[in-house]
Amino acid sequence: MSNQAETTDTSGAWRPELPFDRLPLLPPAADLETKAILRQCIEARAAVAELKQAALLIPNQGVLINTLPLLEARASSEIENIVTTADRLFQFSQNDGQADSATKEALRYSHALLEGFRTLAEHPLNTRTAEDVCSKIKGTSMTVRRVPGTTLANDRTGEVIYTPPVGEERLRDLLANWERFLHERVELDPLIRLAASHYQFEAIHPFTDGNGRTGRILNSLFMIQENLLTLPILYLSRHIIAHKADYYRLLLDVTLHGAWEPWVLFMLSGIADTARWTTGKIAAIRSLQEQCVVHVRQQLPRIYSRELVDAVFEFPYCRISNLTERGIAKRQTASVYLKELVRIGVLTEKEAGRERIYINPRLMQLLTRDANDTEPYPP
Repeated sequence: MSNQAETTDTSGAWRPELPFDRLPLLPPAADLETKAILRQCIEARAAVAELKQAALLIPNQGVLINTLPLLEARASSEIENIVTTADRLFQFSQNDGQADSATKEALRYSHALLEGFRTLAEHPLNTRTAEDVCSKIKGTSMTVRRVPGTTLANDRTGEVIYTPPVGEERLRDLLANWERFLHERVELDPLIRLAASHYQFEAIHPFTDGNGRTGRILNSLFMIQENLLTLPILYLSRHIIAHKADYYRLLLDVTLHGAWEPWVLFMLSGIADTARWTTGKIAAIRSLQEQCVVHVRQQLPRIYSRELVDAVFEFPYCRISNLTERGIAKRQTASVYLKELVRIGVLTEKEAGRERIYINPRLMQLLTRDANDTEPYPP
């Protein structure tokens, strides 16, 4: 971010180096229900409904809530050039004291997503939610910008691409309009509202930093609020990374040309593609878990329990404490259980400082690769 924006454009023409104080309110003048948009929306709604059903079929919802949000956190952070690995996120998800700074920042994204999910039961999505989410992501109190100076610039050239509106009162008025659009324009399909509101939130750019990640979390929370999903498991940042140049180009085209249809189609297509990918991933996780149940029951009948198998799927990087805290076994016995799972090829063992971590390699393979096939368990 640079500090160049000090004056406001009064001509009505948008200029990237001047604050876009004339940002139009929602809904836009453009038609958000063209035939192309409605066709794509039907496809996206069907894919999301299938994902919702797939998630409900997982007996232990912790298997999803402890895995897929971490993948979203890694991808959403990577969009902002904060790069870590899935392995590091899972290793440090329960204790980030020894993690590098990028991993810690991505983990804060995951915590913000889950905390936002919990607060939906207390109040609907609003500006306060956005402030809380951004504060979690950044690890410090973040409120709506009060001073000018925020610009978006090309990473390579430093050229200013966009300067958002300025003035706390103006920003809060724009955010109030954003809220009303989300909650009151119910004649528009929720996914269409999501696409339009995501552009608007990024154009308002209410915080000095963390706006992209905050906006992507708000997308997940809105889908849950609208009962399209029951858990924050739509891994939409995967699609954005694959089409990052298009994502930023289409955002800017709305500002430059009012090109709403291509932007909404991009978002709807991304939702459909991601929902189908996630549905397939959940089915593969379920299948692997059932194979693991059969394998452990056959090889270790004396120690087998469904709770034990659930634990090593809920925590792909499992610790003895994960078993003791769930009442599966006391510490010494829990250590024996995990070592037995290593012996029969379910887990691998790794030293990490003073502790041992037990990794579920087949599950990690599923979570970190597009393919949904895994090696069979050894006989």
